[in-house]
Amino acid sequence: MPAQTHSPVDNPSLSRDLQASRQTPALVHSLYELKSSALSLAVDDHHIYCGSQNHDIAVWNKASFTLKHTLQGHTGSVLALELAEDKNWLFSASGDSTIRVWSTTTLLPIYVICPYLETGAGDLFSLAWSSTLQTIFVGCQNTSLQWYTFTSRSLNSSIPVASNSTSSLHELNPGSGTLTPGSLQRKAHKFFDSYPLHERRPADIFAHNSAAELPGTPDPSAPAPGSPAPFAYLHIPASNVVDSAHYGYIYSMTAIEDEHESGIKLVTGAGDETVKVWNVAEDVHTPDLLGEFNCGHGAVYAIVTTRDTIFAGCQDGYVKVLDLETNTSVRSLLVEEGVDILSMSMISTDLYTCSADGQVRRWSASFDCTASWHAHDGIVLSSIICARNQWAQLLTGGSDHFIKVWEIPVPEVADGSSKITGECLPTSSTCMSTVQYALSKFVAFPSISSVPSHREDCRQAAIWLKKCLNQLGATSSLLPNGEGRNPLVLATFSGVQNDKPKPRILFYGHYDVISAPKEGWESPPFVLTGKNGYLYGRGVTDDKGPILAVATAAAELLSRRSLHADLVFVIEGEEESGSGGFDEAVRKYRAQIGKIDVILVSNSTWIGEEEPCITYGLRGVVHCAVEITNSMPDVHSGVEGGRVKEPMLDMIKLLSTLVENGHVAIPGFYDSVRPVTEDEKALYGLLSSITKQPASSLSARWRDPSLTIHNIEVSGPGNATVIPSTVRAQISVRIVPDQQMEEIVQSLQTHLENAFITLQSPNKLLVKIEHTADWWLGNLEDPYFQALENAVREEWGTEPLRIREGGSIPSVPWLEKEFGCHALHFPMGQSTDHAHLPNERIRLSNLARGKSVIMRFLTAIGTS
Repeated sequence: MPAQTHSPVDNPSLSRDLQASRQTPALVHSLYELKSSALSLAVDDHHIYCGSQNHDIAVWNKASFTLKHTLQGHTGSVLALELAEDKNWLFSASGDSTIRVWSTTTLLPIYVICPYLETGAGDLFSLAWSSTLQTIFVGCQNTSLQWYTFTSRSLNSSIPVASNSTSSLHELNPGSGTLTPGSLQRKAHKFFDSYPLHERRPADIFAHNSAAELPGTPDPSAPAPGSPAPFAYLHIPASNVVDSAHYGYIYSMTAIEDEHESGIKLVTGAGDETVKVWNVAEDVHTPDLLGEFNCGHGAVYAIVTTRDTIFAGCQDGYVKVLDLETNTSVRSLLVEEGVDILSMSMISTDLYTCSADGQVRRWSASFDCTASWHAHDGIVLSSIICARNQWAQLLTGGSDHFIKVWEIPVPEVADGSSKITGECLPTSSTCMSTVQYALSKFVAFPSISSVPSHREDCRQAAIWLKKCLNQLGATSSLLPNGEGRNPLVLATFSGVQNDKPKPRILFYGHYDVISAPKEGWESPPFVLTGKNGYLYGRGVTDDKGPILAVATAAAELLSRRSLHADLVFVIEGEEESGSGGFDEAVRKYRAQIGKIDVILVSNSTWIGEEEPCITYGLRGVVHCAVEITNSMPDVHSGVEGGRVKEPMLDMIKLLSTLVENGHVAIPGFYDSVRPVTEDEKALYGLLSSITKQPASSLSARWRDPSLTIHNIEVSGPGNATVIPSTVRAQISVRIVPDQQMEEIVQSLQTHLENAFITLQSPNKLLVKIEHTADWWLGNLEDPYFQALENAVREEWGTEPLRIREGGSIPSVPWLEKEFGCHALHFPMGQSTDHAHLPNERIRLSNLARGKSVIMRFLTAIGTS
């Protein structure tokens, strides 16, 4: 990777000018729709719903962007979704000629609505719900407009779902249609369910020539195998139909409700190139045609409205702007000639058009194109906007099987306010949280400490982090770490002053990362990419994401004047390269860091995927280089083979003395290892049952010392004809409580030297200890540990698992000794986060809940 001479982040500030007129919306997240086109979208306070071509409706958690459930029952593509928020219902219309009604609270089916003529109605392309009339309107392939009205005595989602009991069904009136209990699939069709004429029998669903019984033609109203059955089947009567409402398929529809009027206006668009406006009186419920617009640019695939204006998206790439008050066409907006507009969404005065070429465009109130971007690698089939305050999200669904979530601005209206249309976001004040937004900038720095050409990237990352922490409310500075080394970032969030002494917590982390070769990555490693509830990018879990989660936790408490502790950040830039100079720098600036009561670290992962963990132990490590050389240059094996004493043979014999039968053969190596306690055995048994790993395996990874031979390198070209004159090997030893670092180092060196002497070789041995880090074991009885454990328990509602790590973090035991206090280690990542590997990731909900744990912890220790 080429070195960069400037920051890769265009604007390092955490503030965002979302009113910039030509700013391209940022991609917040991507949801992968299981290899099926995303045909329709709906969104409420908690969920994103996607109707797909594969007949299912995917339900995504809106806060975490994770797949929560799949609604199954349709046997055709889900062409339209409509929410009835006043009833907590979701309507879905399908190519199977049914409308299904789902509870948005239980995610279970409630009703199946069968249109008049059932399958004769064809595909059901569009839906519109009127809360005023308690009516669902349906646009059909057979050009009819149909509706079903739920009366005040109708069934609702509080009635037990999927019950086949019929004891009280006939006593209830669900609405303006007929009802059959859940045990019946549908009513008989007079053509498909008819008997031969000579039998002179009326049609019924048991007729043998039913289309539902033909091979490959499933009953469209029957639930899919294994899916819950609806409570009842409702049938639209002939009286609730406008035949030939259009001379083409009714592709689009919306209801305009006015609290000052008794009825509603219904707007429909169809394949006959027209838009029709219908008046639906509250006491009649039958649409009465008010006006008709001939768009003249192909089928009308999409409609959005304001109170007095209709925007019609057409097949030929035009948007017709229609005035309801004067019943006239006021403007034609050319988006892209000949490219179908398949979906549109609107927020305040901004119109978003979605086209078959994958493009999304934003248009202002004056019909200027203020943004245009390639949103999908395929057709943009659906879109919806949700908004709250000054922040909004545009969701788009495409034929590339993705749902994309874009952060968009809320434009100001003439009086300076921001008019919000669309669904509400959850309690978060922004679409892209501060953590995620900051992380997108932090990850953009390829701060690879092991590569000299990236030294400037590391420095720029440190500068950015210092500014970021300062913007969040900390006093921050850079601490030099010696020539050729990356600086430390020191920042302090000062808690509220009161009569009680404040505890001071030192949070340790690192902003450097390991290298990220592009091979194996599904997205650019230094571009934060959201997909299916995870954020991908080098450093997101190790350790940039946790740093920002802790920082924003402190910032939020500070903004509420609820931070009653001092949180001191010491973030280094050499951790992935051995923490060179860290000890000296901390000692040098000890006065600026101040007194510390407890050390907090978040730099590892859980043992599994769902159970939160607290790490209370780390193994130490000794990295050793071994070199054997002779006094000759590299020689040809055909010329000198058999005459010289080969360094490679010496190295193989020497390394073979280190391990015997799976145990380290260094004398006295195991003498001081702390014996396992009964409590530990019980803990390993619990973890074994959870992880499905043998307890002996966990013990071997966490509390048993080990020795590893990593590689052997040779001088010369390394081909099969050369005898190398120099052979090098890398060895590491993992140590555990209560092994003494100095003793292990000395024992390793002595063993290698003595074993080499026994070879009686004329070659020379060099043993070099390159790096050491001591083991660490937390104090489980420490009040701070118990406060952290309580915070995790409160946030997740479950007992956190106490785990140890086989790896090492050199600075943790050193900081404990230097500041004379205990350390806590709270991991935020999951075991499959791929730290140090391609596609490193962290789950959005883990970041959010990790932040919440830190807030709980800081609050608890600050008020105790």
